[in-house]
Amino acid sequence: MSVSIITTCFNSAETVEDTIRSILSQDYKDIEYIVVDGGSTDGTLDILSKYRSQIHRCISEPDNGTFDAMNKGIKLSTGDIIATLNSDDVYADRSVVDEMVEFIENHNLDAAYGDLVYVGRNKSDRVTRLWKPGEYKRGAFYCGWVIPHPTFFCRKCLFERYGFFNTKYNVAADFELMLRFIEKHQIKVGYVPKTLVRMRTGGKANTIRGIIRGNREIIDAFRLNGLRFPLEFFWRKPVLKVSQLLKKRAT
Repeated sequence: MSVSIITTCFNSAETVEDTIRSILSQDYKDIEYIVVDGGSTDGTLDILSKYRSQIHRCISEPDNGTFDAMNKGIKLSTGDIIATLNSDDVYADRSVVDEMVEFIENHNLDAAYGDLVYVGRNKSDRVTRLWKPGEYKRGAFYCGWVIPHPTFFCRKCLFERYGFFNTKYNVAADFELMLRFIEKHQIKVGYVPKTLVRMRTGGKANTIRGIIRGNREIIDAFRLNGLRFPLEFFWRKPVLKVSQLLKKRAT
């Protein structure tokens, strides 16, 4: 089973090489690696050219944000399974892709996900938060439950059947897509209780403005998919984040 991994980037010269090396070091051999750059001007393209022979498809052109770039990558892909790893994330070890493919195949799943740790922006060995979503149960999204999107491995046919990232959302398009796939269409999804991705802190979703915009987009995402928006969502979600911080301290 082939896997297409998509990295989107824009002016990511400080971190993108770590991401590239993480993917190229994977034990799983049937990987198609696609990089979609938004027209970087900071040296990112020099780094990409360094690995050009190992990147199957690489484009650099203006886009309408991360999720537009992800859609471009998915449409270019030829793999049976799609995964995305952005330019400030890395896989936790060399076996991640192999284990996820085996898990999806052995359990006849449409998609699978796992745990993620946040690490310091400049100290990638310092864990600041542990995100353990646990097993999905129907209705979990109503309780503030969210999957760490960088750990999400999904069959490509689902994008063709249910649609791509909705680019009307600037912050929460990944939430909307997983809400649509998992809660609305009830795809067969499984959980791997293992840290799969190390994500650097920062990013627009974690600013005050980003949080406010993201919350508005989440409300609209429920309505767009014909699902009742639960008023308890926004107090349950912070409670889950606090529990993730406590779990991190306990490890």
